[in-house]
Amino acid sequence: MPLRVTHVPSHMTLREGRDLYLERNGFSMAEYSSPTFAFHILGRTLKLPNPPARRQVVALHDLHHVLTGYGTDLAGESEMGAWELRAGCNTPFLWMINLTAVMGGLFVAPLRTLRAFRAAKGQRSLYVDGRGAEAALKLTIAELRRQLGVPAGGHTAAP
Repeated sequence: MPLRVTHVPSHMTLREGRDLYLERNGFSMAEYSSPTFAFHILGRTLKLPNPPARRQVVALHDLHHVLTGYGTDLAGESEMGAWELRAGCNTPFLWMINLTAVMGGLFVAPLRTLRAFRAAKGQRSLYVDGRGAEAALKLTIAELRRQLGVPAGGHTAAP
């Protein structure tokens, strides 16, 4: 899977940013509740089961991509996993999936993965924030970044 940029303008609401992120990456909200999901690795696409634990967190995970700007390729998902670990995980599933992403990231993009972990210091994920997705979706990306401690431009440069 090629690198897909997830940077969206900060003035958008998180809902608008999420919709743009989904469109740019060929994803849809229907996949959140689908019985399977596609996983792209080494030029292959695998269909994997979409267990209830993943269904509960994947929408917030995608919002984190919008807030941070981390991509959806292997290196970007490793960065995302490192950021989520440090910014806050609240279920065993999140710990497991993010540790797996970080372990993979230490092979495919070790410096990027470590930088993402360091960058998350003092930041909060939506998993532990407590406001709920619907409330977050009404805020601008800039405002939510400020509230969660994420830098104004996210963690990656705009294209």
